[in-house]
Amino acid sequence: MEIYSKSFSAIDDLKNYIRLSDATFFHGNQTSTVVPYDRLKEYGQEQGWDSMTLGNLGQLPEECTLDKDNNLVIRGPVTWKQAREYCRSKGRNTMTSPTEELAAILSGVATSCTGERCFGYGTLREQLIECIYLDNQGNEKKLSSHKDLKDHEFFQTEESQVILKDYQDSYLQYIGFKNAPFPRLEKETDLMTGTEGQLGVVIEGIFKTAKLENVTYIFLALPKWEEDASIHLDVFDKVQGFRDKVYSCELVDENSWSYLSDDLVPRKGKDIVFLEIENIHFEEVYEKILSQFPQLSEDDIFEVPESKCRQLRMEIPRAIFEVNSKMGVTKKGTDVQVLPRDFAGLLEFYKKMARGDVAYNLFGHFGDAHLHFNFMPNPNETDSCQEKLESLYQWVYEVKGSPFAEHGIGLIKQKFIQHFYTRAQYEMFSYLKKVMDPNNQFFPQGFMMMREKV
Repeated sequence: MEIYSKSFSAIDDLKNYIRLSDATFFHGNQTSTVVPYDRLKEYGQEQGWDSMTLGNLGQLPEECTLDKDNNLVIRGPVTWKQAREYCRSKGRNTMTSPTEELAAILSGVATSCTGERCFGYGTLREQLIECIYLDNQGNEKKLSSHKDLKDHEFFQTEESQVILKDYQDSYLQYIGFKNAPFPRLEKETDLMTGTEGQLGVVIEGIFKTAKLENVTYIFLALPKWEEDASIHLDVFDKVQGFRDKVYSCELVDENSWSYLSDDLVPRKGKDIVFLEIENIHFEEVYEKILSQFPQLSEDDIFEVPESKCRQLRMEIPRAIFEVNSKMGVTKKGTDVQVLPRDFAGLLEFYKKMARGDVAYNLFGHFGDAHLHFNFMPNPNETDSCQEKLESLYQWVYEVKGSPFAEHGIGLIKQKFIQHFYTRAQYEMFSYLKKVMDPNNQFFPQGFMMMREKV
């Protein structure tokens, strides 16, 4: 198994390279959690691949501006940190806040990564107004969120219209989710959103921003979820009606604190649920949510500075990744979202998964019923973790949940996703690759090349 690398410092160089039709997996800053960059050669050998070419977009020129309507215009590998700092300097703020702020925004489009503030502002897909991508001939093509996909040139034949209708009908059960097991494909921009670079390379995006408001971060110290999740579920229920006043509602469980230094841990022996609350609504949120838990003491509800809150959320997943890398194991974690009615059931299932000797942790987008459960196995424990994950995804399938609601499928989760696909998905993937990537040069190992089992 050989791995080849190619870097691009100019858009014209990228265009000329694409015209060669060489099969390539293009990437930004290698922050994806579903592509095992640290052991890619070993992974490829396990899959029986002869070679893989990585196309590094991280050296392209960067542009970050606001247009006359205060929309954020991104070109090149601008990170979420850069964009947030730029917007804030102009009195605006990004409406998405991924945990890994060093990720490239345009790579986030490819995976439809949405982050914490999805609770208040909706998904990245809803925030993307327009994008420009390079097609298989290296030509720039523009897509608009204001145009329906059914009106696009790719869907003007009777056959393609049937394929699109069947696909969109199959998506209806996932309308309430951040991301379904397969891309939305309703608006033009959906061709690039969540398709993981399998149809072209996104080089520019225009995104909505919000007015920069003063916010307060309130932490609730709760009992460990494995022992008593009743208060967790009560918080979850109460916060659902406040999405216009609460931007984020996140969980970090007690197990996660073990990966941080003691001076960073806000409350030892406790889970933390935190809310990002717009200041002008703080009194209302306090009265209707925060004051409704007599079982919590005054010390269990406290404010934390924004900078420390952001640091906590970033350091935990980074530390977990580092531990897994040192152990030499591929991540054994989840990205599951369920409907609110099934959230208690999801926590119960995670309790079952937690039984045993394998270390674990739970954190993530609590208000969206979208949590990341991570096993921390040694190499001898990975098989048992794999079996538990397979059981979880079977349960998620049965309750009509979404197995990968944020970080995409990449390489390591393909083994779990096939159960969620029907003929409608396979026909659409095959059609899109045929009309947009006939030479299979864009991420040829991606999920769109999976085929229906017979």
